[in-house]
Amino acid sequence: MPSLKDLKVRINSVKSTRKITKAMQMVAAAKLRRAQEAAEASRPYASRMTAVLSNIASGNRDNPEAPTLLRGTGEDNRHLLVVCTAERGLCGGFNSSIVRRARVDIIRLLAEGKDVKILCVGRKGREQLRRDYEHLFVENQIAFEGIKRISYAQAEQVASRVLGSFANGEYDIITLYYAEFKSVIAQEPQALQIIPATIEEVENEGSNASYEYEPDETALLTELLPKNITVQIFRALLENAASEQGARMSAMDNATRNAGDMVDKLTLQYNRSRQASITSELIEIISGAEALNG
Repeated sequence: MPSLKDLKVRINSVKSTRKITKAMQMVAAAKLRRAQEAAEASRPYASRMTAVLSNIASGNRDNPEAPTLLRGTGEDNRHLLVVCTAERGLCGGFNSSIVRRARVDIIRLLAEGKDVKILCVGRKGREQLRRDYEHLFVENQIAFEGIKRISYAQAEQVASRVLGSFANGEYDIITLYYAEFKSVIAQEPQALQIIPATIEEVENEGSNASYEYEPDETALLTELLPKNITVQIFRALLENAASEQGARMSAMDNATRNAGDMVDKLTLQYNRSRQASITSELIEIISGAEALNG
């Protein structure tokens, strides 16, 4: 049974931990608002970009002159998985959920005999995948350590790396993994194929509506498709930033509550031990006094 001194030291230690987790919760709550606003602001632009591309690309996917970013290479043997996670931990299962979603596809693709490579954007994903799949990593993994706020320049850095690899003929299909922010307690892992572009067919609002483009559709697609990839990556990074802060806020709130419960239990144990010690000392005093009087 621990001594009173040991219990007191442990109580003080848990109280200090509770102060840290409470402070981290408050910091995450402050950062969450800005990150959530940025993520939500990016959604309409990304959706509108996809709608515009859908209208332009609806009749060009099978066109042999269409950009390869739209029609692909015609094969699906070489896959690049871009796994976006956070640089820091202490955010519950946020990083693990993204890695788990990517791991499912890695196992499936390897079982099908595909050539798989992994590009990790963020330190935590790289740490989790390193044990089993370090041999699949491409060189020079991307990290944004020390950067406090996601910027479009970071998305351009990732997009430039991805587009360069595809242009060199290294991959047939490139998929982006991230977590979409739903709420403070809900972040949903997503897998988005960005090359070749996954563009849904949309119906024109007019029954016989037709459009003429200047320059032609192929030239527009050649210009817009790389920008769309950058936009989708930027949106994924913003969604990740909001999801990370939401997950950290929830995790630190739970940790603060658990620390409070532990302090209560340890305090109760300390008081009981102290009461037992006092009772034992009183019994010894009374017994000694009776022996002297006897």
